[in-house]
Amino acid sequence: MDNPIIQSLLDTDLYKYTMQQSMVHRYPKAWARMEFHCRDSEALGVSVKQLQQQCQLLGDLRLQDDELHWLASLPFIADDFIEHLRSFRLNPNAVAIEQRNGQLSLTVEGLWSDITHFEIFLLAIVSELHGRNFCQHRADVLVQGEQRLQQKLAQLPQGTGLQLVDFGTRRRFSSVWQRHVVTTLKQQLPENFSGTSNLNLARTLGLKPVGTMAHEWLQSHQVLGSSLRTSQKEALQVWLDEYHGQLGIALTDTISMAAFLEDFDYPLASVYQGMRHDSGDPFVWGELALDHYRRLGIDPRGKTLVFSDKLNFDKALAIHQWFAGKINVSFGIGTYLTNDMGFKAPNIVLKLTELNGAPVAKLSDSPGKTLCRDEAYIKLLKKTFGYRHSAVTRSSARN
Repeated sequence: MDNPIIQSLLDTDLYKYTMQQSMVHRYPKAWARMEFHCRDSEALGVSVKQLQQQCQLLGDLRLQDDELHWLASLPFIADDFIEHLRSFRLNPNAVAIEQRNGQLSLTVEGLWSDITHFEIFLLAIVSELHGRNFCQHRADVLVQGEQRLQQKLAQLPQGTGLQLVDFGTRRRFSSVWQRHVVTTLKQQLPENFSGTSNLNLARTLGLKPVGTMAHEWLQSHQVLGSSLRTSQKEALQVWLDEYHGQLGIALTDTISMAAFLEDFDYPLASVYQGMRHDSGDPFVWGELALDHYRRLGIDPRGKTLVFSDKLNFDKALAIHQWFAGKINVSFGIGTYLTNDMGFKAPNIVLKLTELNGAPVAKLSDSPGKTLCRDEAYIKLLKKTFGYRHSAVTRSSARN
């Protein structure tokens, strides 16, 4: 059997633990289903047997005392949640893996608070297995990766003030390569590099752990909330109640930026520290955010926009320069840093599709990001929220 790819339950993104804490506190009996999707037409270089072996190894992991102690030092992690984590285990039997019509099929089902961690772990495993198998006859892959990394670092001018965070766990080339990239960023870009979403790297490298809520959190309230129309506001309010203003970046594109802004009223916008962009044109989206704050009488210069959609340094620099002096900006950069090795990285997701037996869905501002098998539910969502993704498509914002 291969060595485990995931060797610590902290080898995941911060928001998995912050969302899990909220699930344990507020929705401990919620039952969920998650489904895998590869957005590329090419088959992944991953065998069912390899993936099943790695999935079984996840069941052997435990949070160690030093890991729990470090988690407990984070100001937003509660003592009772730490006690819950002492006995927390992943159940590999919750995962069904098979090959269908030449494509990898992967579903996870169980208590929501138990299965949520499978998302990042399984995506990272699939991405690393794909990289291994694709590159097994290419001895130069690490050389290529290092050359590309150094070229990127050389193109980022000093003194720009641009702040970036590693968001690259789920689609990384490997765990070893991600550690190398993050270590290099810490050493060579100390003025620009603000931290990492990966808790294991944050703990072992002395970095700030960074994260927001995920689409999963807002999607879930389509079922858990008192009504579909109020689901976004309720999800945002529950998050505030849990974290009292900490972790205050709101994710905007679960239903679309237009629908989000209708719900992001003064009481919410004034307390939340800012918003995160994850689909649609970032310049248009940012201008909509600025206009929204101004209409509410809120000074945007006291807020932050976090950009995290398919970023490279050129795009980040252009966004940074465009919004300079108008609002604070930060950049979560993933695949561009952790899986640029001279071949196409897999574009894979594992999304929440059902909660308590009912469908949930994401309707982003970019075509192709919706994952829901229930067409009737998609129509209901669009009708309920007056959905239109065209509000954040490319326009003349920069002209």
